[in-house]
Amino acid sequence: MDARVESEFALFPLRLVAIPYEYVPLHVFEERFKTMIGRCLAEDEEFGILWLGEEELKPIGCACGIERVLEELPDGRMNILARGTRPFRLLERLDHLPYPAGRVQFLEDREEEPDDEAAEVARGAYSEIVEQATDSAPDRDEIALMSAYEMAARVDFGLDAKQGLLELRSEAARLRLLTRLLRAALRRLEFVDRVQVRARSNGKVALS
Repeated sequence: MDARVESEFALFPLRLVAIPYEYVPLHVFEERFKTMIGRCLAEDEEFGILWLGEEELKPIGCACGIERVLEELPDGRMNILARGTRPFRLLERLDHLPYPAGRVQFLEDREEEPDDEAAEVARGAYSEIVEQATDSAPDRDEIALMSAYEMAARVDFGLDAKQGLLELRSEAARLRLLTRLLRAALRRLEFVDRVQVRARSNGKVALS
């Protein structure tokens, strides 16, 4: 289960949670982070996003690669598009570099048999929410190949939910959690739809 340890991994503590496969737009404006991103670009390296909560820095984060630089401003600020790649655990924070860094361990899932039932249920829930949110039929063949992370990366879940997914070392467990999150999101969408119908009919649900 243990994977590679990296001794000096660039860190970007933020009030957000990234997960693998998720695209994350970032505005880089502090000098230390401009230096960090500049080095990552020059050396084609990843950096890690850690959730900076109200009271603590979460120890489990997500490594991100820089997909592209969207904009470079004259003062060195940048708008970049990053993408989550793999989870890691922060083992030790380092202070000798000009930007936040740490010794980290990249995490792998424990060995287990695939849970086909959990995958089918999660993909069914994902298909429902895609159809509800977009009013179009989802691509079933595409969804059949998607992992829990890939589905979750396309839904705007809250920070606690995403952190929960990131901390699980089992694909089956992620699929089950994702199903619960998707069903809760679907109920919220259905509630919003009912409210909108009532608003259009002066507070009465139209039956015809």
